[in-house]
Order: sequence, then C-alpha cells, then structure tokens
Amino acid sequence: MPEILVFATLNGLVTGLLLFMLASGLTVIFSMMGVLNFAHASFYMLGAYFAYSISLWFGYWTGLIVAPLLVGALGALVERYGLRRVHQQGHVAELVFTFGLAFLIEEAVQFFWGPETRNYQAPELLDFPLFTLFGQEFSAYRGFMLAISMSIFLGLYHTLTRSRVGLVIQAAITHPQMTAQLGHNVPLIFTMVFGVGTALAGLAGVIAGPVLTTFPGMALGLGSIVFVIVVIGGLGSLQGALLASLLIGLLQSYAIAADVGVPDLLAMLGVEFPGDHPLDDLWTLHLAQVAPVLPFLLLVLVLVFRPKGLLGKRE
Repeated sequence: MPEILVFATLNGLVTGLLLFMLASGLTVIFSMMGVLNFAHASFYMLGAYFAYSISLWFGYWTGLIVAPLLVGALGALVERYGLRRVHQQGHVAELVFTFGLAFLIEEAVQFFWGPETRNYQAPELLDFPLFTLFGQEFSAYRGFMLAISMSIFLGLYHTLTRSRVGLVIQAAITHPQMTAQLGHNVPLIFTMVFGVGTALAGLAGVIAGPVLTTFPGMALGLGSIVFVIVVIGGLGSLQGALLASLLIGLLQSYAIAADVGVPDLLAMLGVEFPGDHPLDDLWTLHLAQVAPVLPFLLLVLVLVFRPKGLLGKRE
C-alpha cells in the first residue's frame, strides 16, 4: 500500500541519517588518524546522558549545545593522555585500549545515573506533527533530526574538502613532518580531530536520546552497526558512510514494514511442510524478524564482492 511505502521510506531516512550522525564521527577519526575507536558508541551514550542532566536544569536546547562540547572535550583528553601514548604500541594496543574504555564508560554511566531508563524528552517546541499524510502524522522532531543530520554532512564535507582547515588536516596525515616544519602543531591537530569526532557522537546521542530512549545499553545497541556502516561505505569515506547509513536504514525499515514471510513464499511455490517438521521454526519466519540481521548480511556481501566498500579507497 502507498501509505506503508511512504512512511517506511520516511522512517528509513530518519534512521539512516541518525546512523550517519553517529558514524560520521568515527569516519572522521579513522580517515584522519587511522584509529578504529571501539568506544565511539560510548561517547554517543554520554552525549545523551549529559544532555538529559543538563535539560533538567536548563532545558533541551542548552543540552543540545553544551553536551556535545563536553563529550568532545572528554574525547580530546582521552586522545591526549591515553590514546597518544598507546598509539606508539601499534593498532592492536589502540583497539584494546578503546575496547576497555567502552566498558569503563558503561560502568561509569551506571554508577552515576543508575541502570534505569531515563525520561529524556524532546523539546515542547517540536512536539507537534510536521505534516499528516494518509491519516498518519510525521513529527516535527523527526524532521529536525533530518535537518541536523544533513547539515552535519554538508558542514563536514565542506570543511574537509574545501577549507584551509581540511587541507592542513589532510597534510598532517600524509606528511606530518613537513606539516610540522610549516609551523603547524600536528599532535594538537590529531587531538582536535579526535575531539570533533567524539563530539559528533555526543551530538547524535543528544538527538537520538528522546527517540530511542536513554539507558545504559544504548551504546551496545548501535555500536556494532556503526562499524558495519564504516566498512560498507568504505573506510574513511564520508560520502560512503552517508550512502551506507541510508541503505541500512531503508533496508531495515522496508523489512519491518513488509508483511512477508517464508510461509508466503512457500505458498507461492506450492510447498507445504507439516507442523511437526524439525525446521518448522525456520519456515515460519517473517522478514521483520530478520531485519536486525540484514546489515550484517550486507556487510558479508560487500566484503566478498567489494572489499574496499562502496566508495572506499583502501581495503
């Protein structure tokens, strides 16, 4: 039905752009520094919790501005006093460090905020339907999420490809010694890049918290998907991350909206299995039940047929 297709597309776009907002920070960090930060989703969770606490005193809009800055500052401190020293030991040490950091942040969140789900609400200013189509409402807050996500992509793309700051960052990656001789502080550039990447994760948490709920397991729920997006899009490719995010968001949304299952397909083929068949559970599956697995299936296919990713340049 057309209304199901339209709203599945809209929900897929919202989900995809939200995933991009989270994956963009990891993409920036990897493309600039070559670091796969396993704690990236944990900074996303911190953004939601910081914004929740700030909103209790100063409102949602103050949290939207201050929380990502706090997360970015924390990320910069992690790079300066932790990751920079670990970097000397190689990539394995970096992965172990960020993996342990993810557990540390999760335990800290539960210690300070508790294990309960927090009642982090969207602002009243955006608590109205943006439009009504086929008798269903599309909230203004979801439209706000779409606008913020696209603004982030355009801002990052312009900064990294068209601005002097982007040129200096690219030079610091490829020719650090020459960049330092030109008077640029290369270690400070890396610290700022890591801080900006974690701040983007924090911003994603601020935006997603009211929609996906704010609880200690929210990082675990999206952490693996973020790495899937980065690999499918192509390691270090911002455009690839956007394409992969939209692809996964739409794929999952269409799978959930489609009321199609294995029984329907078997009926079309004229095949019927008895109820006591050993694989009875498999024959009764519906597409919505396997929707969470689809991104990982897509990851396997991309790694088999295009290891560089959709728009990547390195394997």
